[in-house]
Amino acid sequence: MADKNQKIKIDPDKFARAVLGGNAQREGEENKLYIKRQLTLYLESVLLVQDFNGLEETSFDMAKEKQRNAILEKVIERRYN
Repeated sequence: MADKNQKIKIDPDKFARAVLGGNAQREGEENKLYIKRQLTLYLESVLLVQDFNGLEETSFDMAKEKQRNAILEKVIERRYN
């Protein structure tokens, strides 16, 4: 079990690059559209990680477990919707 005082910090660039790795170009998709999708996905990923890291630094350790789960669900939901 992880120490509840231990903070998680995610590298935004590494995370975004990992997300992009799973986002293949669609069959018949123009390069320009694919690049725009990749850029949008990269920027959204970086911003989400920055938000997460900010929460972790300021108030994540003060949140109740239920609130933590709700925050993480929103991060995941934002990524897949």
